[in-house]
Amino acid sequence: MDVFDTAKMQAALSSESSEKKAPAVVIDNEGKAWDKPLPYNYNELAKQGPVETTDWEGNGAIYEWNDEFGDVGPKFPELELALFGNPDTRHDHSGLDFSVQVISSVDVSQDGPTRVEPVHSYKDAGLHPVMLENVELAGYEAPTPIQKYTLPAIHKGLDVVAVAQTGSGKTAAYLIPILNKLMGKAKKLAASRPNPSEVALGQVFVRAEPLVVIVCPTRELAIQIFNEARKFCYRTMLRPCVAYGGGPIRDQIQQLGKGCDVLIASPGRLCDFIQRPDVLSLRRLRYMVFDEADEMLHDDWREEFDVIMTGGEQQEGSIKYMLFSATFPKPLRDLAKEHLSSSSVRINIGRIGSTHANIMQRILEVAPFDKKTALKDQINSLPACRTIIFVNSKRTADDLDDFLYNMGFPCTSMHSDRTQLEREASMRAFRAGKTPILIATGISARGIDVKNVNHVINYDLPSMDHGGIEEYTHRIGRTGRMGQRGIATSFYTERDEPIASVLVRTLLETKQEVPEFLEPFKPTGKGLENLKFETESDFDPEEAGVAHLGISSGDGGWSNEGYGGDDGAASAAATGDDAAWGGGGDTSAGGNSAWGGASDNTGNEIKKEEPQAASVWESSTRGSA
Repeated sequence: MDVFDTAKMQAALSSESSEKKAPAVVIDNEGKAWDKPLPYNYNELAKQGPVETTDWEGNGAIYEWNDEFGDVGPKFPELELALFGNPDTRHDHSGLDFSVQVISSVDVSQDGPTRVEPVHSYKDAGLHPVMLENVELAGYEAPTPIQKYTLPAIHKGLDVVAVAQTGSGKTAAYLIPILNKLMGKAKKLAASRPNPSEVALGQVFVRAEPLVVIVCPTRELAIQIFNEARKFCYRTMLRPCVAYGGGPIRDQIQQLGKGCDVLIASPGRLCDFIQRPDVLSLRRLRYMVFDEADEMLHDDWREEFDVIMTGGEQQEGSIKYMLFSATFPKPLRDLAKEHLSSSSVRINIGRIGSTHANIMQRILEVAPFDKKTALKDQINSLPACRTIIFVNSKRTADDLDDFLYNMGFPCTSMHSDRTQLEREASMRAFRAGKTPILIATGISARGIDVKNVNHVINYDLPSMDHGGIEEYTHRIGRTGRMGQRGIATSFYTERDEPIASVLVRTLLETKQEVPEFLEPFKPTGKGLENLKFETESDFDPEEAGVAHLGISSGDGGWSNEGYGGDDGAASAAATGDDAAWGGGGDTSAGGNSAWGGASDNTGNEIKKEEPQAASVWESSTRGSA
């Protein structure tokens, strides 16, 4: 029998080469600007016993005070720096796109008995001076189209349904006016609470009775909204808290026990706390917001929704309801009819479910076995930049994480099989630029909002059974946000043929190049004249007529009023190299490194809550996280 020589294998398995924490071997990393990849610290992520409170994003610093300061608190410079970032860079708008052809004209429509007149600057929106200062500190200089309409609508006390494209500023569109309405009324409306500075850790004093509850479908989105609320609640005497599954329930109860005026929560954890009347009551509730409301309906959360709407002692007549979404399917329309007042206003910004024209969409035909090579080539084709890679399975996410790490790229991955602590660590590293390549399952598309994401890669296109073109829209919407330019690259294989026709129409609608291999799927005749295809998100023709406001760079568009003379183009990459997408560098870069150590000043991470029962609303299948 032949003797198998194991000498080379033994050398390969030496203690030095097989050390789990050994740095990756850079096999073929052509992107010279990338930092070295960082290995996972499994000992830290898997440690036993109590976790330090600073490890959890839900324990982020918020404004707290030692004495009674009236309705407005004093400034705390250290906290202000932590919340809003370095004052020298927080107003750097390089990368914002003021091209008239791209976003200055937006199709706007509204429906309802009360016509809402848009505001054109935050100074005209009737904001409290402290709120206006917080808006400026947060880097907002001119309202986006959705904000131009929701600020006056909420100020008028209307229930609101707002449908706008991803990355259009929906979070600030409801946080700013709601918190502004409560400015100066916190002591009158809010429950009594202990002085936070005198509360001993672990000692609960009061039951949380929030004035505002914001419900969102994913953990990532809950933390993201909480981080925005921390900014806008600064000096307002309104105390924000966040509750989400996977995080330490003891810590969350302790935070609620210090008093809570604004609660951001995922459905499962919110229902859990509602069923604990000693922890949470909604009897003082004044505003309830459903962010990404359509996603909660898709995921069959009817039982949780019923508990949220009726199980918290809330007084129906005193609550204003807000629904914010990028799509508006029939279950959401039915929900609006059932719970919103007859005087509610529905605001539409752009075609429902559409994407921005300022995202360059590239579709590449790739054989399944060539995908990894194509991925490496695409990453190397651009200067080092924040990149999100979307896949359809957790196994693929882990596989690509290993592949890119061994290629020498600084990457991390996130999916539902990871612990909440791992997910938050991955998101922090991505935001800070330590691992500027994030691999995520499609379910994360609704929760990721990070500055200067220049490139989105659909390693797997979404199937028609799991979101289809609307899921595609949400994914690529992680780039090109708030007027920036971005690039979205998608790998197309033969199995993606079911999505081809609507994908081509989307490309044509946004004036993108249609590759030759997709030419057979181009519409012809009248279909080519009307590219705004009907989807389940479009309004039923039998429903009440919509007051169409037309196309306008004033009422409906992102005008450059208020932004000042910032003529910087879109951020091409962290390196600041001039490229087709402009010469503005990533403001997070520092030193000679492509990414530096600068942070977005917000941590983030989350997972979708598991439902407690099946829903009768829709038969759509839950996607894997």
